[in-house]
Amino acid sequence: MSKIKAIGSGRSKLAVLLIAVGLVLALVAVMMLVDQHKTKPKPPPGALTSKSAPSSVKPKPQAVASYSVPATDPKYITISAIGVSRTPILKLGLTASGAIAVPDNIYYTGWYDGSVKPGQNGAMFIYGHVSSWTADGVFYNLKKLIAGDKITITRGDNTIYTYQVVSSKVYPYNNVPMNTVLVPVRSNTPGLNLMTCTGKVIAGTSEFNERLVVYTSLVASSS
Repeated sequence: MSKIKAIGSGRSKLAVLLIAVGLVLALVAVMMLVDQHKTKPKPPPGALTSKSAPSSVKPKPQAVASYSVPATDPKYITISAIGVSRTPILKLGLTASGAIAVPDNIYYTGWYDGSVKPGQNGAMFIYGHVSSWTADGVFYNLKKLIAGDKITITRGDNTIYTYQVVSSKVYPYNNVPMNTVLVPVRSNTPGLNLMTCTGKVIAGTSEFNERLVVYTSLVASSS
């Protein structure tokens, strides 16, 4: 009888030990999940996600006039043909998912800092919103640009670069050839490529079904 009790006692201790080990492992797993949640990178400011939408509040003239950036960064964009005048250009990078971030206000434009700066070899890439649900965005009339129209970029040191529209192209929203968009339309001339949404809103979403890209080339600069 004592032998049977000893065996039963040993099994009970083993069971308790296994339960304890299981609780420790479960606690470690929970702590790892909490740590991953804390360290997960957030989209940078201006990234447009399904849970956010760009503001349609117009910036105050004083804020636009006092806007400043480093000397060689793009500061303002002007497109006289469609009524865009000295609109601030925000510096934007990539979202957590690897997409190019977009401005958090429909009246601002955004320069992708993975593209070149004004006047440099390569293509500068700038994005602007076409609209919100309630107002037209800075690039609402981008579709009206034609070959020969001029676009000026004012740099942080007030050097002005003038680009001329070469062509425009519309792509499906989910099939934009970024390898083309991020290179100059004329290989031996610095370029500026602009993008905005176009087409129709996809049912049940706030997403447009097409993207418009305007390709331009540098024609002059002055300080």
